[in-house]
Amino acid sequence: MTKVYGSDRAETHALRGISIDIYSGEFVAIMGPSGSGKSTFMNILGCLDRPTAGSYILGDEDVSELDLGDLAEVRNEKIGFIFQSFNLLPRLTALENVVLPMLYDARERWSADEKVKRAIAGLKSVGLEDRMDHLPSELSGGQQQRVAIARALVNEPVIIFADEPTGNLDTKSSYEVMVILKSLHEQGRTIVMVTHEPDIATYAQRVICVRDGLIVKNEGETPCR
Repeated sequence: MTKVYGSDRAETHALRGISIDIYSGEFVAIMGPSGSGKSTFMNILGCLDRPTAGSYILGDEDVSELDLGDLAEVRNEKIGFIFQSFNLLPRLTALENVVLPMLYDARERWSADEKVKRAIAGLKSVGLEDRMDHLPSELSGGQQQRVAIARALVNEPVIIFADEPTGNLDTKSSYEVMVILKSLHEQGRTIVMVTHEPDIATYAQRVICVRDGLIVKNEGETPCR
């Protein structure tokens, strides 16, 4: 796939013909310097953007031609996001933040009570059963990221995208978050993670290195240097 921004007079080629397969159950890390195209690549994989040319097959569906409304539906039903900045709503409690994705799920799979029970179970799974009624401002960075992980999982996504999940965390909190992600992978979850930290990339099965809009390395567990 390719991604070009701007007009004919001032084009910026963010992706220059990337082709890759990511398999169900894999834990993949994407690395690259600033301006390499890794964020653009991640945005397309997460259905936050579309390629200028080429196809993106998610599961058995070509999502590269979907309109914005259909992409939003795919994101809600198939994708769980974990962001560097957590992206929790500040006026909602931890529990309410985890419930939120289920409120936007058009499939209406669960009753109101079931949604709350699922959110509680999610927070318990990341060790935050005693922080459910706390606002984000009352939680540490590591705790906020664990809330974000519970939120990412609550709709049973087929793939989890983690964009610099430890970027705003200290060493201890980073370790705690990566232990959770590793456990999720061991349970069969598919995880794609962007990171600039070589020690964090070693948690992945495969490291993909992006530079100047191209994949320059796609093998093994060795971080990009």
